Amino acid sequence: MLTRAPDYDTLYRSFRWDLPARYNIGVDCCDKWAAREPDRLALIHLKGDGTTDDYSFGRLKALTDRAANAFRALGVRRGDRVAILLPQAPETAITHLAAYKLGAIAVPLFTLFGAEALEFRLQNSGAALLVTNQEGAAKVAALADHLPDLRHVVTVDGGPRDFHALLGRASESFTPEETGPDDPALIVYTSGTTGPPKGALHAHRVLLGHLPGVELPQEFFPQPGDRFWTPADWAWAGGLLDVLLPSLHHGVPVLSHRMAKFDPEFAFRLMARFEVRNAFLPPTALKMLRQVASPPPGVAMRSIGSGGETLGIELLDWGRATFGLTINEFYGQTECNLTVANCASLMPVKPGWMGRPVPGHQVAVIDGAGRVLPPGAPGMIAVRRPDPVMFLGYWNNPEATAKKFIGDWMVTGDQSVTDAEGYLSFFGRDDDVITSGSYRIGPGEIEDCLIRHPAVALAAAVGVPDPLRTERVKAFLVLKPGFAPGAALAREIQDYVKTRLAAHEYPREVAFVESLPMTTTGKIMRRELRRLHLEGKA
Repeated sequence: MLTRAPDYDTLYRSFRWDLPARYNIGVDCCDKWAAREPDRLALIHLKGDGTTDDYSFGRLKALTDRAANAFRALGVRRGDRVAILLPQAPETAITHLAAYKLGAIAVPLFTLFGAEALEFRLQNSGAALLVTNQEGAAKVAALADHLPDLRHVVTVDGGPRDFHALLGRASESFTPEETGPDDPALIVYTSGTTGPPKGALHAHRVLLGHLPGVELPQEFFPQPGDRFWTPADWAWAGGLLDVLLPSLHHGVPVLSHRMAKFDPEFAFRLMARFEVRNAFLPPTALKMLRQVASPPPGVAMRSIGSGGETLGIELLDWGRATFGLTINEFYGQTECNLTVANCASLMPVKPGWMGRPVPGHQVAVIDGAGRVLPPGAPGMIAVRRPDPVMFLGYWNNPEATAKKFIGDWMVTGDQSVTDAEGYLSFFGRDDDVITSGSYRIGPGEIEDCLIRHPAVALAAAVGVPDPLRTERVKAFLVLKPGFAPGAALAREIQDYVKTRLAAHEYPREVAFVESLPMTTTGKIMRRELRRLHLEGKA
């Protein structure tokens, strides 16, 4: 846990990792507190009807032990993958913690994924068990012939294999598997920036590695009275590892609620009603909150962190005027998260700069040979290994893992410059990732889906400027002979992608072109497509 220091440099120099020889996320986030303070509040769940259901650590331990026993009775063993296709809900947290206690590997999945996105991730991970709801089960039922490893589907809202019925028949007596900090615990799939998505395999130590990157931008979290909430889905690293698990580690209550669509006025009321003091709010959420003319009284935030894009001076000033605090930016990616951050109480927050390296992480801007570049020189953001927050590798993909490193530097694929004080400023990216709202979207998976449409011969997906989302997905399509471009076909193709991948991935704009600009090696020149869009030529 970070302790206050007189200045950033002192804090950074004095920090030392202290990883235990035996460590299990489930025990740390649940059993530890249940033994100390069983009545301590862990989760506050706001249900759809407006009522709440509170979970103490004692109640959480009983339920997670029952779940672990129930999963074991279904044949789940150490190292097996347990997929979780659920929104923010107590069952989501229970399944995660139970999987960790079993020594299994949790695989969080986004509820808005379409059939193709789910099939790839379930098939690639070899998930043996899926915990979902009736809606998710219906999606997966159609894929059963392509998922030979998936032995059981458990639903939390009734059905032939009901989650709560299984737990009701299971014992509360469970002895967690002994795991070390380097034992695998979690697979989080990337956005598929180059080809299919990759499963970033993380060890149990990933939670400990996240803690400084949570504590710093959340102004030395936790403090007495803290209560954490985020609209970010727990299927993503931002919801799971930036909020849920760090809060449980520290014994801080987490507010959970399924928000089908972000409603800024409701979000203000939510923060006021439940006395939320700490939040991770993606930039798009902040922009939507800023549109509320008269925020309700009673919002009393202590800290707000945001990541995904650089916040401008106007948004920072709005945050100070609205919440009475400076919104702290942070930076990371699925493979190595929360390694750069701001902390307004410790160092000046410079608009346009993401912050400085979080204590415990060696972050630099390097060139293609792995040499650290001087301030002002553009290069690649890189993190030096070993690092507790860094992934073990891509699941069953050693070639992609090897390409992620230059010597001992893990390269993020993002371009940056540093200043004389060590602040990093996002300069650009070399992997063509699309930043839309709080999502990082890779073009590969979208393009693969587009070309499966019977009318599409060639496809390219790029991000183009959007005033609300930062970027929106635009598709450039070459049609097959016999198909004519038009608004109706564009809408058909958009719906095709939306129903097969996810609502945030479908192209909000479609351009029909005769050919795509390519390099001599056949690679699509997406930068050229972005230029054509900006010039109004496509």
